[in-house]
This record gives sequence, structure tokens and C-alpha cells, in this order.
Amino acid sequence: MSGAAPTSGWRGWLTTDTPRSRLQARAVSLFQGWRILSGNPLAMIGLFLIALLLLMAAFAPLLATDDPNVQNLSTRLLPPGSGHWLGTDELGRDVWSRLVYGSRVTLYVVALVVLTAPVLGLVIGTVAGTLGGWTDRVLMRITDIFLAFPRLVLALAFVAALGPGIENAVLAIALTAWPPYARVARAETLTVRRSDYIAAARLQGAGTLRIITGHIMPMCLSSVIVRITLDMAGIILTAAGLGFLGLGAQPPLAEWGAMISSGRQYLLTHWWVATIPGIAILLVSLAFNLLGDALRDILDPRSGQQ
Repeated sequence: MSGAAPTSGWRGWLTTDTPRSRLQARAVSLFQGWRILSGNPLAMIGLFLIALLLLMAAFAPLLATDDPNVQNLSTRLLPPGSGHWLGTDELGRDVWSRLVYGSRVTLYVVALVVLTAPVLGLVIGTVAGTLGGWTDRVLMRITDIFLAFPRLVLALAFVAALGPGIENAVLAIALTAWPPYARVARAETLTVRRSDYIAAARLQGAGTLRIITGHIMPMCLSSVIVRITLDMAGIILTAAGLGFLGLGAQPPLAEWGAMISSGRQYLLTHWWVATIPGIAILLVSLAFNLLGDALRDILDPRSGQQ
């Protein structure tokens, strides 16, 4: 009979079916989501790899064995294990140290894009879906124009106009990444804008701005968060592509795409120079995709796991 008794303590507080406050309801929802996430081995692998990336970027000065920008031509193109964990590049720089500091550039690009593109897309999508009419048509046709161009090609055009550099690369990626978020937000808005609670808010005197920011945007956040996680791989690949072409981070800044570009001519003779940063991009992109698939199962209201 003891197994049927309700769980007491903090675990009982997190697993109750009758939360007594909004804080407890949110805590219960987060705990249930974590239980689903922790039960997915692939998602935990992705979360583990992302945690490693964050730790690598945070403690780069402690993890790096050498200065990532110091050149030493007497030790150029040394193989892994010969005094350097992952070898050296064509200028004698330590590949491991450049890989560690390159994680900071990757997270810098991802963070700035996440803070700009989804916000812009969320605002445009919710405004278009709520107001409808000519506003919806104009905003969605602008979105269609951006979606008509491949993201990398459009980013190249923006960077070519703005000039090479990490800040301009971030701006170019953000300007090409917002349309999918606008589409997702508009679709979610169209499903909830005629709901009873929206009508009740209007009857209470809430204006359009209040309805959009206080009622519609929160309902769109779960879908936007899932889309952000799934788009991380594309953002990383686009940033690496710009760096590979010399339009992203500029020398001597360590960046994974630029490292592949500088090592591609040695690929057949000194494979580690280009292969190791390529593996880093592969693992980080895979990690975000694995985590994004799991978050979609947790946050999607139509998922059977809810």
C-alpha cells in the first residue's frame, strides 16, 4: 500500500496533479519535460555535447595549451600527439587551442542570431496573423521574397554589401534567418486569434498590442523555441561557410570555417588541419539537431507524449 501513497517532499510538489500556484504549475511542467528529455538517449547525447561546447568556450583560457594566434614556423604541420594534442597548422599554431577559442566565436554568432532573428520573426508573424488584411499580405509577401533565396546565397550578398567581418556576418545571417520564424508565428497566431480567451480579453478592453504581447506571443513561444533549436545547425553551417569563404571572422581570429579553409590545401598530406575543425562542426550541428527533435516532442501540443 505504501507504493500507492502520494509522494511527499519536493518530488511530490513537482509531480502533483493539482498545483496550487502558477509557479508550481510551471515547475511541474518543466519537471515533466525534463523527465521526457532525460528518457531520450539521443537527446541526452546532444545535451551533453552542447554542455561540453559551453564549458569549452567558458574555460578556453584554462583548456588551451598554447596561444591560438602565436605562429612558430619551426613546428608547422606537426601531427597529433607530437607535443601538440591535435597537431599544428601551416603556421605552427596549435590546432587544439584554436579549436577551443573557435568555440567562442561559434557561440558568439549563435547567441547574437538567436537574440535577433527569432524576435524579429515572432513580431512580424504575430502582427501579420492578428491584424490580417493588407498588413498580413504585405508582410507575408516580404517574407516570401526572403524565402525565395537560398540562405547562404542571400547571406553572401549581404556580407558582400556590408564588408567582411564577424559582426557583418552575424547581421547577414540574422537578416536571412527570420522568415521561417515569421511563418511559424503566423501559423500559430491564426489558430489562436479567434479563441475564447482572446475574445474575453477584447471584451475586458485589451488593445491589439496587449493581446499580441500578452496572449498571442506566449502561445507561439514553444513552436519558436523548437524552430530555434533545429535551426542552430543551419546557423553554424552558414557562419562556417562565410568563414570558409573569407567573409566571416578575419585572421588571426580562430574560427572553425576559416580553419577548414586554410587547411584544405593540406587535406591529403596533413589531414588534421582541416578535418578536426570539420568534425567539431559536425558534432555541434548534430547535437543541436538531436536536442531539437526531443524538444519538438516535448513542446509540441499535438505530441502524444504530452
